[in-house]
Amino acid sequence: MSDLLIPRTASAYNYPLLIKNLLLYPVVDNPDQEIVYRDLYRGNYRQLRERVKRLANMLTGLGVKPGQTVAVMDWDSHRYLELFFAVPMIGAVLHTINVRLSAEQILYTIDHAEDDVLLVNSEFLPIMEQIRGRIDNVRTYILISDDGMTECSTIPACGEYEQLLAQASPEFEFPDLDENTRATTFYTTGTTGMPKGVYFSHRQLVLHSLGLLATLGSSTSHACLHRDDVYMPITPMFHVHAWGVPYIATMLGVKQVYPGRYLPETLLELKEKEGVSFSHCVPTILHMLLKHPLAEKIDLRGWKLIIGGAALSRNLCVESLRLGIDVFTGYGMSETCPILTISKLTPEMLELSHAEQAEIRCKTGLALALVDLRVVDSNFNELPRDGVSAGNVVVRSPWLSQGYLKDHKASERLWEGGYLHTGDVAVRDELGYLKITDRSKDVIKVAGEWVSSLELEDIVAHHPAVAEVAVIGKPDEKWGERPLALVVLKPTEGTKVTDKEIAHHVREYADKGVVSKQVVLVKVKLVPSIDKTSVGKINKVALREKYL
Repeated sequence: MSDLLIPRTASAYNYPLLIKNLLLYPVVDNPDQEIVYRDLYRGNYRQLRERVKRLANMLTGLGVKPGQTVAVMDWDSHRYLELFFAVPMIGAVLHTINVRLSAEQILYTIDHAEDDVLLVNSEFLPIMEQIRGRIDNVRTYILISDDGMTECSTIPACGEYEQLLAQASPEFEFPDLDENTRATTFYTTGTTGMPKGVYFSHRQLVLHSLGLLATLGSSTSHACLHRDDVYMPITPMFHVHAWGVPYIATMLGVKQVYPGRYLPETLLELKEKEGVSFSHCVPTILHMLLKHPLAEKIDLRGWKLIIGGAALSRNLCVESLRLGIDVFTGYGMSETCPILTISKLTPEMLELSHAEQAEIRCKTGLALALVDLRVVDSNFNELPRDGVSAGNVVVRSPWLSQGYLKDHKASERLWEGGYLHTGDVAVRDELGYLKITDRSKDVIKVAGEWVSSLELEDIVAHHPAVAEVAVIGKPDEKWGERPLALVVLKPTEGTKVTDKEIAHHVREYADKGVVSKQVVLVKVKLVPSIDKTSVGKINKVALREKYL
């Protein structure tokens, strides 16, 4: 078979798939197009390229070498976009820290990723105060500030981001790297234990960008992203590269608007003022935006929104369509870079009523280009596309995480049989549209963030009055899901302890930073008993049928 390999001229250039080429050689070269951060920064692509080079000089001047890890804790900003490019382009690894994790979980990810440099927005200094003195690897800290702060006592910062950037040279020659070099690391919360690290190479990020761009560019009137759009992420940039869309937006040279913290009034004002036409978010954010009084005063027509992270309800979909929002589902997971499918409609489907369209838009959708997605039974046989045969979703694609960082056993489970196991159960109809029907893991997704039912059960069980507890996910219009803790009290407690006291007990753990803040949304229900299977295990299927 080696005879079939193409001959290669000795002087021919072997063009690697590198992140730098998305920036330096884009689809559209638009140097004067704007990049906006709230009301604090207004620049353009010409300045973006210069700032990326300055950032590269700043980091290398601080001793960052290829293979080392640079971590960041910041809101969505032009700075984050600069880090998306500069860090991988010098051969280092960008660790996007999930600032929604508890302080202890953040400490774990910093140590586990072996971060060498940490950039911290001043608003996250209270978190750093909780873990100060216990960080083992970080040798250099850089302060990020929106309010003019240049130094602080919480972290031994070597300087403030903008000041250091201004001092750095605007010229930098980015090296060619092996396209399989690790570019980014992100930690995802799972069903048990501490967060797991997923990682992606330059090649994977470039191919995900091209695959998503091809899919979004396959139509002109619906679920599309083109050079005349104005892009604003409403999914955190720390969460799997904001679904990879900033890379695509940069390739297309579109106007980019970064909102910082997700405040509904700020998001809606930026939408109107900057003419935002393409975004992505979880259903909770969309619900929050549509319920805000300002939503009634501005024109939302023509806003294209990918909804992911949790199921899009039909009611929310219909309400969005009524307001002129082109809302559609995207599906994936942290391990898949992340987008695998999008619920694009055919021209004929777009003629249907809002209620009929919602049935399709709320499905998980059609697989992107280069995605081999299958619904299989327990013997790994692919199930028919009949809309009723439910099975496990497995997938192959060139941009899937090849494993979990420093966790060989979990990596092997993830890739058992040579396909990545999503942990989701779904059906597929005759047109190929995927619809997630369940999850094989007992996890709850609150506002797009995983909450471990087992971890929450352990916390509730620590209350001295609790005899038994089972936690299941309760569908919620605003949050997607909320944890429902079914609690059996000890016989001696009787009516002494209330459901509110148990909920307060859980909140104390969140206040201490031991668990994610999403657990404060737990609803407690006191019950006489908890259903068990024939072997004595908690029967969560029966509990869902009984209480949901």
